[in-house]
Amino acid sequence: MNFVSPNRRQALIATVGAFALSSISLAARAQGKPIKIVVPFAPGGGNDVFGRQMAMSLGALRNQSVVVENKPGAGGNIGTEQVVRSAADGYTLLLGHSGTVSINPALYKQLRYDTQKDLAPVAMFASSALVLVVPASSKVKSVADLLALAKAQPGRVNYASSGGGTGGHLCGELFEHKTGVKLSHIPYRGTSPALNDLTGGQVQMMFSVIPPALALIGSGRLRAIAVTSAKRNPAMPDVPTIAESGIASLADFESTLTYGLLAPQGSPDAVVKELAAQILKIASTAEFQSRLGVEGAVPLLGGPVEYAALIKKESAQWAEIVRISGATVD
Repeated sequence: MNFVSPNRRQALIATVGAFALSSISLAARAQGKPIKIVVPFAPGGGNDVFGRQMAMSLGALRNQSVVVENKPGAGGNIGTEQVVRSAADGYTLLLGHSGTVSINPALYKQLRYDTQKDLAPVAMFASSALVLVVPASSKVKSVADLLALAKAQPGRVNYASSGGGTGGHLCGELFEHKTGVKLSHIPYRGTSPALNDLTGGQVQMMFSVIPPALALIGSGRLRAIAVTSAKRNPAMPDVPTIAESGIASLADFESTLTYGLLAPQGSPDAVVKELAAQILKIASTAEFQSRLGVEGAVPLLGGPVEYAALIKKESAQWAEIVRISGATVD
């Protein structure tokens, strides 16, 4: 019979116990409660695509189930409020973008939450420009042509958007503010009907999100005049930026939508930091960035501090445009 000393017996028990606890922990992580990413818009749009791409990659990296829940309504406010009211435990995240996080607080006077106080930025991972498009039959072939037309016909040049208060709407307001021209805004219920009427010539121009416009540009039904980012978009490198138009008042023009993930305020710092590191690791890969490029987006990487600073900056910028334009949706 082999004799095991009491001290060695205790050490063996401790080792076996630690191994058992470690195994239980790994099993719980793999089979336990899933992380939920709330996308506050309907399936199929850019927000949904980005949310699902991140959910798939994050789930694989964490060896944990990560699911997407679409919660559309009120310009993204319904899904956003759901996250605000969720338990601050790291299991519920919001797919945030400039519209819901930075623009809506200025547009909606009856919000029951404060995005800067009630949400904790985790990480930002992408930025997307809009593209200024006109029907292929239009005589407008440049920003200069558009300004000349708008000045000759004040208030008669109309532009479509996917709805009041959306990025496309406020981009038009910013364009008016910087150039001094008067345009007429025509809001639609979604991007598809707006683009349909644009291709048919019922409206004259639109600041559109890039993905649904690309096919129409490629087929020759729409003409791309300019993109709204500071740099040219990789998805359409031959299309100049608005800032490159040669118009002095537009030399610093920039209007982009940024994307990231946020958690309910009060979520544990350790959880937020771990998620941020994982999100940024995913967003730094060539594979993920390639997927972004298909959607007309480019990487924009930053952790909790950087994302919070960007939201604060964007909120101030868009609040000023809303104030100047008088835009409101409630």
